[in-house]
Amino acid sequence: MRYAILGMGAAGIAAAEAIRAHDSGGEIVCISFESDGYYSRPGLAYYLSKEMGKRSLYPMSDRDFSDRQIKKYHNLAVRLDTVNNEILLSDGKRLRYDKALLALGAEAVVPDLEGVNLKGVVYLDSMARTREMIDLARRHKRAVVVGGGITALELAEGLAARRVRVDYFLRGDRYWNRVLDEMESGLIIQRLKHEGVQVHFNTEVGEIVGKRGQVNAVRTTDGRLFKTNLVGLAIGVRPRLDLARVSGLTVNRGVIVDEFLQTSAPQVWAAGDVAEVVDPDSGRGVVDSLWPVARQQGRVAGLNMAGIRTEYHRRSPLNVTRLAGLTTTIIGQVGTESNNGDDLTIVRGESETWQRTPEAVICQNVEDINRVRVMVAQNKLVGAVVMGDQALSRPLDDLISNEANIAPIRDRLTAPGADISKIIRPFWENWRRNNADQEP
Repeated sequence: MRYAILGMGAAGIAAAEAIRAHDSGGEIVCISFESDGYYSRPGLAYYLSKEMGKRSLYPMSDRDFSDRQIKKYHNLAVRLDTVNNEILLSDGKRLRYDKALLALGAEAVVPDLEGVNLKGVVYLDSMARTREMIDLARRHKRAVVVGGGITALELAEGLAARRVRVDYFLRGDRYWNRVLDEMESGLIIQRLKHEGVQVHFNTEVGEIVGKRGQVNAVRTTDGRLFKTNLVGLAIGVRPRLDLARVSGLTVNRGVIVDEFLQTSAPQVWAAGDVAEVVDPDSGRGVVDSLWPVARQQGRVAGLNMAGIRTEYHRRSPLNVTRLAGLTTTIIGQVGTESNNGDDLTIVRGESETWQRTPEAVICQNVEDINRVRVMVAQNKLVGAVVMGDQALSRPLDDLISNEANIAPIRDRLTAPGADISKIIRPFWENWRRNNADQEP
């Protein structure tokens, strides 16, 4: 039995590990177009900011791959022949498979802008591009960063940490307004300014100006000119769908998969940023760009490939990230602006679910930089944002993901001035004792 895994990110490696745990003799081949192999994409931000060395970004050594009998193959797959179970590679070779997984991830969206291909336009979406950015930051000390999500903030902070003067463009009047509320956004901007980043609201790039093939300036849509040699773009990501399309797989915004993460082709699965799964709450197809989700999907896909029939149960998406030095956990539906879902865009480290504004009562506690915002529906919690002190992150994740009935505490929780921690924690502890047999 030969398992071919296309992509060597979180989903692909999780699948390989799950397969090996249940099939000790099958051949596992991981094919990646990136020569850097398997590394932590979330760690790229810490590499840029000099908080982590390059070696720390590699969770597995060559010895680890060898011990697990997982082969690595640096090549580009250009088409799947799903009739003959073969992968056509860019060097003309064909690789036969018995079962295959698409785990190609997502790539940065390149906007339709004049000058976008100039040297000095950078992205934080791969090891190679991050190394290029670090090299350029040694020689150029002014940058413009564009984007409203996690990656844009990481670009701004990382370049600032390398003593680059950063002008940060936000299209609207606050940061990440689809997910954070006005107070949360304001706190992030305040801390960002303290780090020396110049923030420009209601500002859009009209043109990237070049000189001899190198970025020289940015002109905004209202005519202002910013001299710079670096432009960091982080306006969104999109699943890598070219291979799926040319191979005849059913695609929408991602590769369409069923409850077992199987695609429209026999013996082919998909997982991670490239997969579009059904959200059980809305019934719509959704795309997530989250490391924990990619790991979970990869594991489920691997189990199914190994013959262990396993349904993928989508949890309320969670991510623990750092925003302007402030640890922040986001769970479930927390959107602060009405959105019908038709024009949702996704940025790396984000879930579309976060952008949805639920029919819920908002409860929040604020104490200096420590903030908790909880979205309370009729008899359950549907979302939460925890900034600073993370003591409530685990309780809220458990209660939201398991759709716990919070009717006994709802009135107290939604009362003016309620202390969320003193209400949630004892309720969760009691709930956990009563549901201990349901925990994984």
